[in-house]
Amino acid sequence: MTEQPAAPLPTIQDNLARIRDRTHNAAARAGRAQSSVTLVAVSKTHPTDAVREALACGQLSFGENRVQEAAGKFPDLRETWPGLRLHMIGGLQTNKARDAVRLADVIETLDRPSLADAIAHAIAQEGRTPQLLVQVNVGDEAQKSGIPTDQADDFIQQCQARFGAALAGLMCIPPAEGDPAPHFDWLAQRADRHGLAIVSMGMSGDFEIAIAHGATHVRVGSAIFGARG
Repeated sequence: MTEQPAAPLPTIQDNLARIRDRTHNAAARAGRAQSSVTLVAVSKTHPTDAVREALACGQLSFGENRVQEAAGKFPDLRETWPGLRLHMIGGLQTNKARDAVRLADVIETLDRPSLADAIAHAIAQEGRTPQLLVQVNVGDEAQKSGIPTDQADDFIQQCQARFGAALAGLMCIPPAEGDPAPHFDWLAQRADRHGLAIVSMGMSGDFEIAIAHGATHVRVGSAIFGARG
């Protein structure tokens, strides 16, 4: 029997097309417009060439965990793709706030007063204001970043008073175990309560559930780029 050649591995283009279809279908099932959901391609640990390949497919929003890694990839890419938008989605140290403000279009992980102080100071230094999202620890898990749920309302209000319209939304990472839907509902309801337009929630394993529960931004990495580099 002749051995059949192995099927080619899916490309980033293939993966992006598949995730876009799933995102659009999830929005349609929720009675929402396709344009109401932004796909943030999480490129952390993947090389610049992978980002460039995604950009060539029309993907413009990317997520990075580490400021130093983002600094090595994105400034040069912006020269060719000025519409590129960089989201910082990893925990941010206060001493990296100025770099994040300089590099990012969106900082999704504002989660404590000391970081709010550092970001405000960085904005004054850089003369540049990215969009800001408050990260909420929706599962109140000791090992995770995010403002605790019982402090979230006060912190959101403080950040709105301080940053104005730059405080644009909320972000969460639900517990790995159990149904994420109640956590997604909680975050979407809090965003609505505070008049915030952006709800960033859902990753490769649960983004369709997140869309059903009100996500405006979903952060998908491995399903687009494959296993981490």
